[in-house]
Amino acid sequence: MNEVKIILAGAGGRMGKAVIAAANESDKVSIIAGVDINPMQSEFPVYLGISEVSPKLGADVIVDFSHHTAIEGILRYAVASSCAAVICTTGHTPEELDMIKKASEKIPVFRSGNMSLGINLLMALVKKAAEVLEGYDIEIIEKHHNQKLDAPSGTALMLAEAAEKGVSYQPELIYDRHQVRKKREKNEIGIHSVRGGNIVGEHEVMFAGPEEIVTLSHSASSRDVFARGAVKAAVFMKGRPAGMYDMQDVINESV
Repeated sequence: MNEVKIILAGAGGRMGKAVIAAANESDKVSIIAGVDINPMQSEFPVYLGISEVSPKLGADVIVDFSHHTAIEGILRYAVASSCAAVICTTGHTPEELDMIKKASEKIPVFRSGNMSLGINLLMALVKKAAEVLEGYDIEIIEKHHNQKLDAPSGTALMLAEAAEKGVSYQPELIYDRHQVRKKREKNEIGIHSVRGGNIVGEHEVMFAGPEEIVTLSHSASSRDVFARGAVKAAVFMKGRPAGMYDMQDVINESV
């Protein structure tokens, strides 16, 4: 298999640098160009905007660890160049999510709020727990570093969605309880965000019953786990037909 040629959006950020390191350790991929709003020195050319990258480079995949507002330009380039897009950013607006869905009708698009294998396993466990622990109150607590822009995290929303699939009622996501003084409704799923220090990422899903509490959790000790997941996704996406993909597709092919 030839190396998968990657354009890395957000090359100068924390995750971008982690992806560069992961790519350098892999014999399956090579980063042929980067995009970042800040000038930077690198072993590959880095452009201030993706529109400056020549389609003649023949990229197979764009890996996006930039900012959700860059998605329109990234998708436009991917469609025009007929390359896949691996979208690792979070915090997309409904309009941006619609852009992603429409682009997937023309090109292969991979989207995940978390690139960790462990988190994606946790999602399956949360769904199963929600099915079995009927009537238990569900609360999600996520913790990240003090530089993270969006809250709640994309991963917390993924876990909430997994819980929603497991319960028998129509749940309501509650992000803030301080505005209303009332008892907790049975159909609530609470989501709480903590921002501080250099926490890479911690997620906990609590199922609180009348006589017991069941807690499922995941803690990332390094950004490397997300970077390796992104590289794995890039390899998976090369040559795929148009459509939407996620980490579960990668996991299923590996089993």
